[in-house]
Amino acid sequence: MDVKKLEESFPGTVHKVPGGGILTSKLDDVINWARSNSLWPLVFGTSCCAIEMMSTAGPKYDFSRFGFEVARASARQADVIIIAGTIVNKMAPVLKRLYDQMADPKYVIAMGACATSGGPFFYNTYSVVKGADHVIPVDVYIAGCPPRPEALLHALMTLQQKIKSGLTREQIKSEMKTV
Repeated sequence: MDVKKLEESFPGTVHKVPGGGILTSKLDDVINWARSNSLWPLVFGTSCCAIEMMSTAGPKYDFSRFGFEVARASARQADVIIIAGTIVNKMAPVLKRLYDQMADPKYVIAMGACATSGGPFFYNTYSVVKGADHVIPVDVYIAGCPPRPEALLHALMTLQQKIKSGLTREQIKSEMKTV
């Protein structure tokens, strides 16, 4: 990474001295910057949206460029859960358990029509949950059926910006309602 770009994105000021530099910043800003650039996703793919989520990790879109490289299969090591697909009543307790096992701070992205509102399956069957927010709190919603990989990247970068700004989960939720 270019040193100039790093200096621009890093929260604080770099004072040049012979042989290097001295950085001054607030600790909270540095923690939020580090937290936002090292989000480890837990993938919860149940339908066709999961295919689009998988392609986001592939070489064409490569979400590791943005700090989401370490996809985890364990909820205890993840920071953000990406729900991609339909949630049925039998799967809702499993999703809640995975969410409860995640360490704080934890974030949730609902990807696609099925994860956000039950999708086209909600009206034809009794077993589909009408959105992930009926089971766990959601921070970022992605529209589409299925949404493009670019939409997932945009949602992840939006979540990064909210974390960098130092917003708490409650502030993120209230900001999403006003938009």
